[in-house]
Amino acid sequence: MQDVFKRFKKNKFNQKVSHYLFSPPRLPWTIIYFGILVRVVQYLSNRSLWNDEAALALNIVNRSYLELLQPLDYDQGAPIGFLFIEKLAIKIFGDNEYALRLFPLFSAIISLFLFYKLAKQCLQPQAAIIALTLFSTLHIWLGYATEVKQYSSDVAVAVLLCLVLMQINGKKLNFVQILTFGIVGAIAIWFSYPAIFILAGIGISYLLISLFENKLLKTIKLLGIYTIWTLSFVCFYFVSLKNLASQEDLYKSWASRGTFPASVLDFTWLLTRFIEFFHKPLGFPDVFLWLAILAFLVGCISLFLKNKKFLLILLSPLFITYLAAYLQKYPFDGRLVLFLVPFFTLLIGEGIAVIQHKTRHTFFAKIGTIVLILLVVPPIGTASYLIFKPYQKQELRPVISYIKNHQQAEDIIYVYQRAEYQFKYYTNKFGYQKGDYILGIDDLDKIDGQGTSEAEWQRYKSDLDKLRGNRRVWIIFSHVRSWDKESERITEYLDQFGKQIDVFKQEGSFVYLYDLS
Repeated sequence: MQDVFKRFKKNKFNQKVSHYLFSPPRLPWTIIYFGILVRVVQYLSNRSLWNDEAALALNIVNRSYLELLQPLDYDQGAPIGFLFIEKLAIKIFGDNEYALRLFPLFSAIISLFLFYKLAKQCLQPQAAIIALTLFSTLHIWLGYATEVKQYSSDVAVAVLLCLVLMQINGKKLNFVQILTFGIVGAIAIWFSYPAIFILAGIGISYLLISLFENKLLKTIKLLGIYTIWTLSFVCFYFVSLKNLASQEDLYKSWASRGTFPASVLDFTWLLTRFIEFFHKPLGFPDVFLWLAILAFLVGCISLFLKNKKFLLILLSPLFITYLAAYLQKYPFDGRLVLFLVPFFTLLIGEGIAVIQHKTRHTFFAKIGTIVLILLVVPPIGTASYLIFKPYQKQELRPVISYIKNHQQAEDIIYVYQRAEYQFKYYTNKFGYQKGDYILGIDDLDKIDGQGTSEAEWQRYKSDLDKLRGNRRVWIIFSHVRSWDKESERITEYLDQFGKQIDVFKQEGSFVYLYDLS
């Protein structure tokens, strides 16, 4: 009898917990708090800065506010507003990973609340919940949520702008409202490069709607808002964007990855990039890719039938970003188009909900449930896994710590060139000065493309030959490309005239100790 009573109490407890967490009014907040938990865990894990983070961090740490207005070193680019906030963070909290990642974390968290509010405005409740779940748990977006890059704040700005600008619909637009919408957009431009595409897309959408409805007065008022945006963009262009646009090395780097179409008629590129978007940055596995695309298309059709204005507004940033890529002005690739994730997840959420609704009383009733499970459960599972095993990318910090603890007075430290930015960031933290280490030859990718060409390999060998005769040489690797077998080729060459004494490996970074005497 006692066992029965205990089981009853336990069931009652489970029911209370279930009601508290998963009842319709509370479910959205459970999803949001889960998304916050995953992001905070990634932040607190305090992983080492990887290559791109370190390259930008060196600019933030080593430059003054005024110097951050000049072209950045190491082929880096970031909005002035973002750079200034990052600089302020390290001034207040010190030069460390926590300070550098604080603003991206804040942006990632605030975007969850903003997205839910946007979803409620655009979608019916079930679709909004599905979209929110995806937005909170998609693993690639989670990875960038706590990186020392502007991609997290790009997402937050994109959602904020869409949420704010949607209020234009139905308003008569008095002077205060024109000024408010104008100032919000004008400020956003200084904090996010893609804000320009959001403003252009939504701005053109409202202009077309106003002209179609023959609302001449509203069209004039809209042009007043857009004038403020344009003035801000012109100032921003001459202060910052002009320098970035003139960096040919950066352009060539992105162009070599197929991020621009070959011509105006290159529709194969457009289709390929559209499909690839569902893989990266949305992060759907290949096996479910077409299912996600189907849900997206169903969502588009559903919104077209229910609210054409909302559909146009949600798709307009995508159209403008494609246009920028065709004009060879902005690469359409991975993290650079992360800001489009909110719009895609809204439409995918709508599509999944419609599929469920349309099939629930038919022979295909189970299909809607299967689609929901296959598209939503894997991101939830991955996000849950990341709570217990946070992201690691290139853990150079423990590698340098290992060297420091085992280093002898006469040791030579050689840093493979792809690890340069990370090593430079951590040198002062471990007491290394210039002259305490040797930086490998520079990267020839800018000259001869991706991969290790024969000319590049000969330069590597000549550089390594200078290390001959030393009894203890530490060879540090990070940010290596496994597909090109960079580290294997170098260690195989060193094995020809030296002996490996020690090795220490971490995720994405490692060091070999060689006797080359």
